[in-house]
Amino acid sequence: MWRLSGPTMGTRYHITVVNPSASVSEEALQQAIEAELAAVNREMSTYIADSELMLFNRGAVGEALPVSKHLADVVALSLDIYRRSGGAFDITVGPLVNLWGFGPQAQPETIPGDDELAGLLQVLGSDALQLTRKPDRLMRQRAVELDLSAIAKGHGVDRVAALLESRGIGNYLVEIGGELRTLGVNPSGGKWRIGIEKPVAAGSVVQIPVEISGYAMATSGDYRNYYERDGVRYAHSIDPRNGRPLRHRLASVTVIADSCAEADGLATAFNVLGAEAALEWAEREGIAVYMLVKTDNGFEPVASSAFQPFLERSKK
Repeated sequence: MWRLSGPTMGTRYHITVVNPSASVSEEALQQAIEAELAAVNREMSTYIADSELMLFNRGAVGEALPVSKHLADVVALSLDIYRRSGGAFDITVGPLVNLWGFGPQAQPETIPGDDELAGLLQVLGSDALQLTRKPDRLMRQRAVELDLSAIAKGHGVDRVAALLESRGIGNYLVEIGGELRTLGVNPSGGKWRIGIEKPVAAGSVVQIPVEISGYAMATSGDYRNYYERDGVRYAHSIDPRNGRPLRHRLASVTVIADSCAEADGLATAFNVLGAEAALEWAEREGIAVYMLVKTDNGFEPVASSAFQPFLERSKK
């Protein structure tokens, strides 16, 4: 068994490899993983001034610009989730996040006003994007700026998983900043079981374990990144449809899917929508989602029908 870890995407990656192929060394594998993650950052980071994403953000408006296949894939998935969620997931939301003090800028001394929000909302929106494939080209019809932070970690997990499988590795857990993907068996020879955390600020407390071998899982929540002004709590997740921080009682969302990028994006979308609308969408499309809703007495679990089999397998 190998355990590999290191910094990436403003957080850390943790990888467990069980029964690795004899054709690859631990050192060579870690070098390949870090090269792959560095490539993801060069394509999608908002903290690297000359990343492909940032160069696109500074490019011409109204002109179809060539983009890499990886960037096109992530934008295509983002636009799909944008449409399916009715705009609740939006990769142009970055300026709103910054305005509310959850980006590089400091927390605002005064809460943004209606006119300021209305002005930004007129410019933002993924409907300003047009993506064409083969060749891959992306165009902005308005001066929107893309921020893939709600889906890039999941994409990075998928990239590392594909790398491992290309090296003949069939038993692994890949995790980046809490988003993860598994295949095969764990070090004990059993199925991978992952604990869904209870959304408390005190630290890691497991709400329930789920068996997810062969699947990806991502969690979204507001319980650790917020500030208060005049007794009002402002959380870091912003609703792109009205420009304001979320105010509902949905505390955390966990999605299980085939790809980590999709689980990552869907978890964010569900978190914005709130429990009732999220559950309705999940049941309509057969999405596996587990939510914890804050009540006066703690947290109430809400799970979609597609999530139930994961809970049942975990009880065996």
